[in-house]
Amino acid sequence: MTESGPSGEPGENAVGTSSDEPDGADAPADAVDDQRRNAATGQSLSFTLAGVREGFVTGFPVAVGVAGYGVVFGVVARQYGLSVAEAALMSATVLAGAAQLVAVELWANPIPAVAVVTTTAIVNLRYVLMGAALRPWFRHLSPLEAYGSVFFFADENWALSMAEFRAGSTRGAFLLGSGLVLWLLWVGSTVLGATAGGLVGDPARFGLDFVVTALFVTLAVGFWEGRESLRPWAAAAAVAVTVNAVVPGQWYILAGALAGAGVEVLFYDE
Repeated sequence: MTESGPSGEPGENAVGTSSDEPDGADAPADAVDDQRRNAATGQSLSFTLAGVREGFVTGFPVAVGVAGYGVVFGVVARQYGLSVAEAALMSATVLAGAAQLVAVELWANPIPAVAVVTTTAIVNLRYVLMGAALRPWFRHLSPLEAYGSVFFFADENWALSMAEFRAGSTRGAFLLGSGLVLWLLWVGSTVLGATAGGLVGDPARFGLDFVVTALFVTLAVGFWEGRESLRPWAAAAAVAVTVNAVVPGQWYILAGALAGAGVEVLFYDE
């Protein structure tokens, strides 16, 4: 399949570029309208090895940062009694740092399966919203391409992929490529942390416990669209902090995400 450049729906580019439209101060608003329209309709995607390679290369620096968190998970997993093989298997099949840390903290003999499954499901409910955000683009892919890609779907490469698609990229395999490099370094760093955890000791001594926080803040910068981003971001942060203070568990993640999305919908036409 041949890669193609960015393309829009017929007549789409007429918005904001017609000679009848005012220039100057309205141009930024028109650009935002175009971006929103592209986000709503998506663009036809290709799914090629070149897309996988681009995602792999682009995602490598982010995956290196995530690897620091993988070392932390390996250390914690060993402290809670998991073997190196069990920790590696969990990282290879789950690929969700927050959910894995929650799961190992609940680890016991016998394993409280209901508590582990329920808690991790709550933590990962945000992926429902994030997966829906990919729909405008992934509806152009075959089921094998789409579902094969989302197996390697994590917060970090989702953020990278969304930024690529919103910028006009038509490489549908970007999510798969960025997910593959993330998966490789996540599993490898888990094994490293689980086998050499005794040398690392307390991960906080080396700042490894702060790696993911710093990484998420860095990725969020790419989603900043100016002052219009302030309202949903502020709403999401306020609701998440409030819910975390009054509701036990991980519900604040979903509550904050829904609050931010709701505010964005309310002010969509402004």
